[in-house]
Amino acid sequence: MAKRSRSFKGAPGIVDVAARAEVSPATVSRFFNNPDVVKTPTRKRIEKAANDLGYIRDRMAGSMHNRFSGTIGLIVPTIDNAIFSELIEAFASQLLEHDRTMLIAAHGYELKREIGIVRSLLERRIDGIALVGQDHDAVPMNMLAQRNIPVVSIWNFDANSSIPCIGADNFEAGRLVAQHLFDLGHRNITVIFPDTNGNDRARDRLRGVKSVFTSQQLNLSPKNLKTCPYDIGEAKKLTMKILESNRPTAVVCGNDIISHGVIFACQALGLNVPQDLSIVGIGDFAGSAHMEPGLTTVRLPAKRIGTLAANTLVSMNETGTPLRNKHQKVDMSFMNRGSTAAV
Repeated sequence: MAKRSRSFKGAPGIVDVAARAEVSPATVSRFFNNPDVVKTPTRKRIEKAANDLGYIRDRMAGSMHNRFSGTIGLIVPTIDNAIFSELIEAFASQLLEHDRTMLIAAHGYELKREIGIVRSLLERRIDGIALVGQDHDAVPMNMLAQRNIPVVSIWNFDANSSIPCIGADNFEAGRLVAQHLFDLGHRNITVIFPDTNGNDRARDRLRGVKSVFTSQQLNLSPKNLKTCPYDIGEAKKLTMKILESNRPTAVVCGNDIISHGVIFACQALGLNVPQDLSIVGIGDFAGSAHMEPGLTTVRLPAKRIGTLAANTLVSMNETGTPLRNKHQKVDMSFMNRGSTAAV
């Protein structure tokens, strides 16, 4: 299939930066190619002008001008654990089926870092980009919109998303695990979640959990709602403190990583799961089914999301169709294993 020329209409160029910084285009070019030869005050003016305009240096202009690079970007919050491993593998594998490659980056749950990451990917003339979740800084989103770069949001489904989204209903995931514990008769429940600021997936799951408490005419008190990063060791330490004082009968975890830490804490304290403590997670990551006991959780179809995201971006790239309102909701599965029991 012939490659379509991408339109960069509206994207600022060197001439725009030069005019804003009140220097010549040649000076701007020298700055980007060899900044040390440009005087410091001039460098600062050019840097400010470029940032104000959202200018992106085209590192591949000499060889790939107005043609696709064959590379698609993926930005995830972390590659430090199993949360997104299945997604990444499926995304990369499906791109290979279309003779495309992947550039991946992680922002460490710091959304401001997406600005620099997106800028770097645009400098390499990516053909499209997948972003995890709905929460994003306006600056990188504007950079992508200026250049008509295909974008999809993945992992969290939102019918009102302004860009195509491919993901699961995280509100329902939270509701499912909480309802499961209530159906088993649990009422003394501790909820352990990550900070939900800038994390719409966790925020929606927590809303789902709280909706079950509300339906039971119960409040989720602050002492029963704990904040913990996606880290097994930190989850284990926090849980040991909780269990050594006022032990609940069940714990709802924001994802399986935290759940694994909770189970390890129980083992360290000689507690039996699920007789002494019932535990639920969300995600069904690698290892969750093979723990003793197996973790009761909600399986998020990471491979399916990765495959759909790759196909969607390639389609948008080749046809030029924006697909701005084409959202795809993927089904979840409740995995009822051995980590929960009736009180």
